[in-house]
Amino acid sequence: MKDVSFQLYSARNFPPFADVLSALGDAGYTQVEGYGALYAALSDEQIAAFKSGLERNGLAMPTAHFGLDMLESDPLRVMQIANALGIRAIYCPYLMPDQRPSDAAGWRAFGARLQSAGKPFRDAGIDFGWHNHDFEFHPLPDGSVPLEHIFAGGPDLSWEADIAWIVRGGADPFAWIQKYGNRITAVHVKDIAPKGEKTNEDGWADVGEGTLDWKGLTRALSETPAQYFIAEHDNPSDFRRFAKRSLASIQSY
Repeated sequence: MKDVSFQLYSARNFPPFADVLSALGDAGYTQVEGYGALYAALSDEQIAAFKSGLERNGLAMPTAHFGLDMLESDPLRVMQIANALGIRAIYCPYLMPDQRPSDAAGWRAFGARLQSAGKPFRDAGIDFGWHNHDFEFHPLPDGSVPLEHIFAGGPDLSWEADIAWIVRGGADPFAWIQKYGNRITAVHVKDIAPKGEKTNEDGWADVGEGTLDWKGLTRALSETPAQYFIAEHDNPSDFRRFAKRSLASIQSY
């Protein structure tokens, strides 16, 4: 694999972030991925201070999540943050349940909406795409699934493939990598604990400690354009443990 990144959302419950960045640098990471709530409300001075914290710990932030509201309502500010932090790929990460379409046409229209939201960033040379969860793989009344229609409506969208969420959505990640691998520019590397285990961590596991075939997945993903491999755990009880174990596992594949 290429350089391994760390999704800072995994450490959101362990402030301050100055200590998080120090721990990640000490653990051997060279990249992190940001999430919207981390920087959306920061001033230019605070953004600059955060950038200094990254550099002080040998870290870069080539990828980041931004919410759809900010992407659509204030793309200039998104661009300013991206330029200040050196972000080269932006992924829209989520759609609230009450906003999700109920049919194929609605999801295709949502894909077109993402296509439009991403245009100013693509025009500036920044990669732009969608980050999946599980709901995009839940069958619609006609038997199709939302992600197919998102990509149909957004022909230029890249894909940050969250492999474990594909599995939790009841789908086969190998089949999706084969079908849409040409869109994958980033991957969330996360793992699922055996059934009934790690309930205090919402059933997630450190990479290499769970049920996913990451060796096989790594081989499949090597055939895609994926540049960024981001370790993530949605609710670790100890982010340092997760960071160290996962980095060691990912580097062994």
